[in-house]
Amino acid sequence: MEALKVDPRIIRTRKLLMDAFMKIIKKKEFKDITINDIAEEGTVNRATFYSHFQDKYDVMDAAITEDIEERLIKNLSQYDRLNEETIVKVFLTLTKFHTERSEELSSQCRRSYESFYSIIEQKVKKELEELVYSLLVKQQPKLDSEASKIGAAVLSWGIYGASIDWQHNSSLSAEQYIKIALPFIVTELNNLKG
Repeated sequence: MEALKVDPRIIRTRKLLMDAFMKIIKKKEFKDITINDIAEEGTVNRATFYSHFQDKYDVMDAAITEDIEERLIKNLSQYDRLNEETIVKVFLTLTKFHTERSEELSSQCRRSYESFYSIIEQKVKKELEELVYSLLVKQQPKLDSEASKIGAAVLSWGIYGASIDWQHNSSLSAEQYIKIALPFIVTELNNLKG
């Protein structure tokens, strides 16, 4: 069955509205943003906004998801094996993502960003866990599903947690940090191999 093609105008308008939201969030706190603000910045009317999104929370979710996919998920999806090299590359991709986000904080409304940081964190963790799970299933087909899920949660959250610890608590470079952290993460990976 052939996939339905989405009209390019719909894609373009959604992108325009998400970009408008991201531009406004750099100037205003989320609580102060209105649908009119987004529609005006996106050069569309309110009816057009509502034909694409339910409310500002919906456009925020879509904009954050797209941002994460563009900056992070595309870089993570290239891996086909879960090994030390992959763990290092995933960690470095995460630290780059965090660094870029921190630099943007200086140019945008800090409280707005902090108000949806937990949404970003939740989405990144979910995507990372799904990646690790898919790699575990490929590499360890005899591992039962529950063990794969638990292993994916432990490994992905460990890598993510290390990237957050590096960002907030370490004076080491990302490369130096992961060199020290890697044996602890690899121990968990090796335990799964049993």
